[in-house]
Parts: sequence; C-alpha cells; structure tokens
Amino acid sequence: MTEEHNKLQSLYKKNSPCPTGWNIFRCSCYFLYEGSGSWTKGRQDCRDRGADLVVIDSDEEQSFLSEFTNMNTWIGLSDRDKEGTWKWVDGTPLTVKYWSAPQPDNGNGDPQFGEEDCVHIREAGTSSWNDLSCEASLPWVCEKS
Repeated sequence: MTEEHNKLQSLYKKNSPCPTGWNIFRCSCYFLYEGSGSWTKGRQDCRDRGADLVVIDSDEEQSFLSEFTNMNTWIGLSDRDKEGTWKWVDGTPLTVKYWSAPQPDNGNGDPQFGEEDCVHIREAGTSSWNDLSCEASLPWVCEKS
C-alpha cells in the first residue's frame, strides 16, 4: 500500500463508521476472520456479524482485498446452484473476473478435488481467484455497507 493510502486508512479508522476490528474501504466495512472453516461456515459467521461474504465489483476493491487478506480467503462467489453459472451471495451475476489461469476448472474432474463450487482469493494480485471445494477449510472476508 502507498504511504498516502496508509494515511487515509488511519484517518478513516479514527472517524470510522465500522465496528472495532473492521477495516473501511470506500463505503464498506471489511472483517478478516483468521480462523478457518468451510465456505458455508464462513458465510454464516458473516451473517451473524450483520454482513455477508465479500462481493468484489471493481479493480480497486480486488487490489484492496488481495493486500488486506494476504492469504487464502473465501469470498462470496459460487456456482453451487448451477455449474458454470457464477453468482455472488447477493444474487448478482459475475461481471468482473480475477481468475488465476486456467481457473475456474472444477477440479479438472479429478475425484480427489471433488466439485469445486466456491471461490477464494489464492494470492496477492489481480489474477488470484481459484475455485475450490466448498468444504475446504479457509479463513474468510465479511463485508457490510
């Protein structure tokens, strides 16, 4: 992050509408749960916090999240309802995409991976998404307006 971005983050935190432990970016608050669990467990935890798994809709938000998380983390994207039809937890279709090549691959049909219907940020950077079994155990990011 740039020095200017860090100064702005510090200023926002002082006057932040976000709860303690949450970070602000634009008009949303973000919480990184550093424990781990399935995608469904992460979603329920976010809902219990009055939020949901993060919905990424811009290059800036993707950059912020890849730096903010700096680890494998669940995001609110899946194709659980219909294979190949990716939707966010808020019901919006996938428009901006940050897949790592050659993702999504649904595990390439390899039984050891099973169905890969949920998405996580795998690494820092813009091309960092990977589809994974929803039962894998990862940290997650919650978002609320």
